[in-house]
Amino acid sequence: MIELLYAISTLVFVVAGLTMVGMAMRAYVQTSRDAMLHLSLGFALAVAGAAATMISAFVNDFEGVRSLLLVNSGLTTFGFLFVMYSLVAYDS
Repeated sequence: MIELLYAISTLVFVVAGLTMVGMAMRAYVQTSRDAMLHLSLGFALAVAGAAATMISAFVNDFEGVRSLLLVNSGLTTFGFLFVMYSLVAYDS
């Protein structure tokens, strides 16, 4: 049961994240602001971390949890750093 809840919540996160990636890309195309490109990349990295972790968890039968958490945390951290950079660089 917990695996099903994990998969559902991750899929909702991925769909929401990819929606934000699409919105940021559309904003980049409309405005040509590099900040929107960085925002899109940040969301894409966060989504990639969640998706890679979920897929790896099911493929490896939830073994190697430390490695999974490292990948998830690393990609999410870099993603949020790009999001933060896009917010700081937006005015420049």
